[in-house]
Amino acid sequence: MQIFGVDIGGSGIKGAPVDLDRGDLALERFKVLTPHPATPDAVADGVKEVVDHFEWRGPVGITFPGVVTGGTTTRSAANVDEAWIDLDASALLGERLGGLPVTLINDADAAGVAEVEFGAGRDRRGTVILLTFGTGIGSAVFVDGVLVPNTELGHLELNGHEAEKRASTKAKEDHELTWEHWARRVTRYLAHVEMLFSPELFIIGGGVSRKAQKFLPLIEGVRAEIVPAQLQNNAGIVGAAMRAART
Repeated sequence: MQIFGVDIGGSGIKGAPVDLDRGDLALERFKVLTPHPATPDAVADGVKEVVDHFEWRGPVGITFPGVVTGGTTTRSAANVDEAWIDLDASALLGERLGGLPVTLINDADAAGVAEVEFGAGRDRRGTVILLTFGTGIGSAVFVDGVLVPNTELGHLELNGHEAEKRASTKAKEDHELTWEHWARRVTRYLAHVEMLFSPELFIIGGGVSRKAQKFLPLIEGVRAEIVPAQLQNNAGIVGAAMRAART
């Protein structure tokens, strides 16, 4: 069975048909740049370009980098335009896609759903936390495989700063941090999250998961197991399609 998944990120909008039996992309993904400002209309145009690239005419699952309620409404807008707040985004996107059925899910929640079903969190019990490092820091918390949605742990305050402003991949690039310096910031963040939730497992996702060997060995003093996401930066696309298939 195939369903289309789209992952809206701070830097790019990417998507592809997903083979839900394998938990992997059925075709190579297509990506366009996220518009700036990332207004609803501009982002919807980008989503349409991605979907039209494949001439897709079925249900579409779409991630959003913020709080999503009911699979339809976007409630926050940390890294996109404020016009997304309290918007019926599924209606806007569905209309732009010519009436295709659309389901929305928080971007990190989507990545987590995919990793727990098909990747690094498969068959893991207890508390599992996936963290996506990119433009911001997204989070997905699972207890015995059940998602606690919209946790948004990247906005925790840490040493007087919002965590994602200090420890995201964007912060690493903006401040030209070495892997060693950035790993120290990530360590402090993980230790703080561990103090709050006592997870058995951290899964590190986002594009930086492809370079896990550069920073994971530098993280010390965290008791939980720490592993890279197995689906890497495709996890959001897969999870979005999974949510659309189950709606």
